[in-house]
Amino acid sequence: MLELPQTMVDQVVAHARRDHPDECCGVIAGKDGAATRLFEMQNAERSPTGFVFDSAEWLQVYRAIDDADEDLLVVYHSHTMTEAYPSRTDVRWSVNTPGTSWVLVSTRSDDVEIRSYRIEDGVVAEEELRVTP
Repeated sequence: MLELPQTMVDQVVAHARRDHPDECCGVIAGKDGAATRLFEMQNAERSPTGFVFDSAEWLQVYRAIDDADEDLLVVYHSHTMTEAYPSRTDVRWSVNTPGTSWVLVSTRSDDVEIRSYRIEDGVVAEEELRVTP
């Protein structure tokens, strides 16, 4: 189960809507499994069908997380034309982020569709996303 505060969920959804029709991307840091900070990142690919972290920005975010003695808790991004479910590319990329949750937002309609997954050894498993006040 992944627990996120409503403010972070709202930030992720707002980021996804703002970057539409391109995919948005970012990460959430945490300590002891609790979300502490959200980092909105630029999609270096600027694409409606994929995302790539800018390498310089990713290094800066990674250092900030490490310097604060936090862990990478979540990788998030949006899907602009499909459901909030990991693509084959997401599954391949997940090997670089073991132990993290993958939060996906679909911006294909005005309805909010946000889901969380664990991807281990190429196997996708949805996990409960609990939103707290």
